Amino acid sequence: MNIKIIGCGYVGYAVAQFWRQNQNFIVTATTTTPERVPQLKAVAHNVAVTLGSDLEGLKAALHNQDVVLLSVGAKSATLYEETYLQTAKNLVAVLPQFPSIKQLIYTGSYAVYGDKKGAVVDEKTIATPSNNNGEILRETEEILLSAASTNLHVCILRLGGIYGPGRELVKIFGRAAGTTRPGSGDDITNWVHLDDIVGAIEFARQQQLAGIYNLVDDAHLISRELLGNLLQIHNLAPVIWDASLKNNRLYNSWVSNQKIKNAGYQFIHPQIIF
Repeated sequence: MNIKIIGCGYVGYAVAQFWRQNQNFIVTATTTTPERVPQLKAVAHNVAVTLGSDLEGLKAALHNQDVVLLSVGAKSATLYEETYLQTAKNLVAVLPQFPSIKQLIYTGSYAVYGDKKGAVVDEKTIATPSNNNGEILRETEEILLSAASTNLHVCILRLGGIYGPGRELVKIFGRAAGTTRPGSGDDITNWVHLDDIVGAIEFARQQQLAGIYNLVDDAHLISRELLGNLLQIHNLAPVIWDASLKNNRLYNSWVSNQKIKNAGYQFIHPQIIF
């Protein structure tokens, strides 16, 4: 099987490594960073440097592919439209020219749900992003889903916060030790381990999943619990919460993962690893 990975960062690299080692697929990866080519050659048979806005570059990379994984990540908040939306538009524009591609898998974000004040959301919940970048992610999903047909399955995985090897929670939140944070810490968090992202992508490929699936673990800890447990385990000073200060967090939703579990996926790490 020939698989194309567009965007080979933290997630794409891990998926490429898994597919090459465990499935013996022919993996082709793209990156926007020339300096990463030597590293990617260790996990992909072919590596191309191209931007999502490069229509001809995308076309050149899609020949003879069976599956496409779109796993791009914006390098800054100002590059969301170029990174996500323009890449999606170009990809959808050229996909009809490549009938050999039977599945497109996209790693999106639960950020599209916006702030639901801690309410439970699932894939049927209307996405109401809280800011412009969230709206760009929602539009990206719509464009990709428009490419679905009897010949092409489009699967969108709405990821929670990503952590794992090299991106452990203590690295993400360690500097919060001893600081004062706004709010009471009652906002819901949604996380997913890198192992489960790789596992769910492979599951989606095997099962030819189509449509939208939330990909978060079972923990759903509030921020106060998450940081409290994490800092205590690592013998770091606790966070001080100040309810008099407004918490401007934009993604307070309890994201259900029941749909992907009903499809048959079993989480490797259903609870958070501190």
